[in-house]
Parts: sequence; structure tokens; C-alpha cells
Amino acid sequence: MARKIRRTKAKKEAPKNKLEKSLGRASVIGLCGGLLWSTTAMICHLLNFSSVGPELLFAPFPLGSWKKAIAGQFLAIAGLSLLSIPIALIFQFTLSKLKSVWVGIGYGLILWAVVFIVLRRWLPGLPAINRIGWNTLTTTACLFALYGLFIGYSIAFDIEEKPNSENYSKE
Repeated sequence: MARKIRRTKAKKEAPKNKLEKSLGRASVIGLCGGLLWSTTAMICHLLNFSSVGPELLFAPFPLGSWKKAIAGQFLAIAGLSLLSIPIALIFQFTLSKLKSVWVGIGYGLILWAVVFIVLRRWLPGLPAINRIGWNTLTTTACLFALYGLFIGYSIAFDIEEKPNSENYSKE
């Protein structure tokens, strides 16, 4: 009788533990994706491929001129990395069941549209779309598409690998 009680408790705890692992993995994917692609955005900004860098995160706040210096860029990269965690979790809860590379790319382009069209009103350092320039438009759109691809593909890979890794660990 005691064994049956222990087994049922273990079965009830297993889905919660799987969800926690899944959320943890998606959070790490988001953190790494934000770090990787915002660092790439900073490099593109420093090489003048884009007139917009990671410091755009601080545009709504009157923090002074230090936010455009290299320390402000690195602080913005850290902030964008943390901001990427809920973005990855949103992808996992809404789009992770769709198994296509294009879903991640589309997610990244939707994020680009949200930043450059919807949030432009609250980002005073961001010029209008028709004044921003082709180099900045294409560079940032490609970076956001690659960011979405990274998030989407990594989460999809994690979901596909979970059953295989569980079977491997049981043997």
C-alpha cells in the first residue's frame, strides 16, 4: 500500500518537474539569444551597418550621454538579454507546437515590427521608417529574423529532444 502512495506522488510531481525544466530551458535559450543577437547588433552598429544600436533600449529614459558610450551599450545588452527571457517563454507557450523554421523567422519579424512601428512613439531616438535608411532597415530586420530563428529553432529542438533524452536515460 505504501508503494502505491509513493508512486502516485511521483507521478503527480513529474509533470510539474517537466514544466519547470522546460521553462528553465526556454529561459536559458532566451537569455543566450538576447546576449548573442544584441551583441551582434552592437557590432553592426559600431561598423555603421545600422544607425540603431542596443542603447535604443534606454531611449525613453533621460539618462544622459553615457548610454551611447560603450558602457551603455554593454548595459543595454544585459537588459536585452533579460528582456529576451519572457520573449522566449511567449514563443514556447504560443508557437512551439508549430514545426517550421519560418515560424521563428516570422516571430522575429513580428518583433521587429513591434519595435520599429508600434513602439516608435515611445522611442525618441528611433527615426520614422521612411527616414531610417535602407541599411538600418535591412540590418535590423535580418537581425530580428535571425533572433526569432534562434529562439524558435532552439525551443523546437529542445522539445523534440526531450522524449529522446528521457528514453536514453531510462535504459
